[in-house]
Amino acid sequence: MEFEKKLSRLEEIVHKMEKGEMALEESLKLFEEGVKLSRECQGQLTQAEAKVKQLVSFDGEGKPVLKDFKVEDGH
Repeated sequence: MEFEKKLSRLEEIVHKMEKGEMALEESLKLFEEGVKLSRECQGQLTQAEAKVKQLVSFDGEGKPVLKDFKVEDGH
């Protein structure tokens, strides 16, 4: 799922839970989904940040430093 879709779904979950009109079981299910989506979004943001840092790196001569992008996943 794309980042934007995950974020949109996460916002939808938050709005539903804020209403407080769901049964406990349904609330827990949505909370679980929300935590998963939040972690996935955070992971994508971390990767994007690392990529941006690589793209704005320059060597001693002012030339852009280009290298393969790889983020180690600690999970």
